[in-house]
Amino acid sequence: MGCQSGTVSSGTMLEDRTIAASPVPWPTAYPKGYAVVDVETTGLARDDRIISAAVYRLDARGEVEDHWYTTVNPERDPGPVWIHGLTSEMLEGSPLFADIAEEFASRLADRVLVAHNAVFDWQMIAREYARAKLEAPVRQRLCTIALSKELGLPLPNHKLESLAAHFGVEQRRAHHALDDARVLAEAFRPSLRAAARDGLRLPLLECRPLTEWSPGPAPLIGRQSGGGYRSGSWRPSRKRPACPYPNPGRYEEGKPLRQGMRVAFSGDTSVDRELLEDRAVEAGLHVATSLSRLTSLLVTNDPEAGTTKVVKARQFGTPVIDEAAFGQLLLDVEPASEE
Repeated sequence: MGCQSGTVSSGTMLEDRTIAASPVPWPTAYPKGYAVVDVETTGLARDDRIISAAVYRLDARGEVEDHWYTTVNPERDPGPVWIHGLTSEMLEGSPLFADIAEEFASRLADRVLVAHNAVFDWQMIAREYARAKLEAPVRQRLCTIALSKELGLPLPNHKLESLAAHFGVEQRRAHHALDDARVLAEAFRPSLRAAARDGLRLPLLECRPLTEWSPGPAPLIGRQSGGGYRSGSWRPSRKRPACPYPNPGRYEEGKPLRQGMRVAFSGDTSVDRELLEDRAVEAGLHVATSLSRLTSLLVTNDPEAGTTKVVKARQFGTPVIDEAAFGQLLLDVEPASEE
C-alpha cells in the first residue's frame, strides 16, 4: 500500500469568516507551525503497533500546507479490523515503521503535534521510534480535546465526530487515518483562530521521548525477531507540573469527575499506566503516587488485591473504580469551580 502525499489548497478547508476577518493581532507566542496527526493501531496497550499514519502540515495560522499518509506493516495481527478496516492482506506489502520513520520525522520536525487525545498518538509514535532506536523530532503536543475545553465549546461529548459537527466538517471515513487527520485539521483551524481572538494560552504539553530499559526477567512482547522488548520496558522521564486546580473532594458514583480531583492507580492496566496518567493530567486531574484521606478516587482492575493502596482505600473509604469506568469518565470531566 505504501505512502501517499499531496498538497492541499487552503480553499478546500472550512473557513471561519468571522474570525478570519477579525482585526485582533495574532499572538506572538503561538507556535510557527503544526502537524495534525492521526494514527490507527493494533490496539491500546504498550506493545501494540501503528498500522497507518497521516499528517496534515499547517502553518502558524492553521492553513494547510500539505498532507501525507501511509499504511504500516505491524508484523503482527492488525487487531480490531472492524474499526480501522485494515486486514493483514492489505498491510502485507506496506513498509515497516523503520522504513517510513525518516519521512514521518520530516513531517513532524519543528512543529507542534496536534491530535485528538494527543497523548495516545504521541505515546504510540514515541514507542515506534524507540523500537527503531530513533527519536521523534517532537517537543510539544496540543490536544484538541483540551483546546475545546479551554474554548468552552458546547459539545455533547469529546468525540471527534462531535467536534467535526460543531464546525460543520463532514466525516467521510471515520477511523481512516487520512480522513480523521483531514477532519481534525479542518476543525483545528477555527479553534486556533478562536483561541487567538480571545487571547487564550494554548494548552501545550511537553513530549517526553521514550527509552528502552530492562528491569529484569519479563515476558518478551512485540517483535519476536530479536527485538527483545519486554513488558514494563517503556518509561518516559516523568516531571509533571503541579495540578493548577484545588481538590474538590471525593468522587461520587454516578457523577462526573471534576478537575482537581486526586486520582491514584494500583495494579496492572490494559492501557499503559503512563498513558492513563497523562490522560488524567490532560483532563485536569491530579495524579497521586500514594493514597491518603485526600485521594478522590482509586483506579484498579483488582479491588480485592492486597496492595497498599487498595488496603488504604478500604480504611479511608476512598471510592474505587476499574480502568474501563475511569476511561469513560475521562471523556467528560467537569471544569474546576470558579469559586
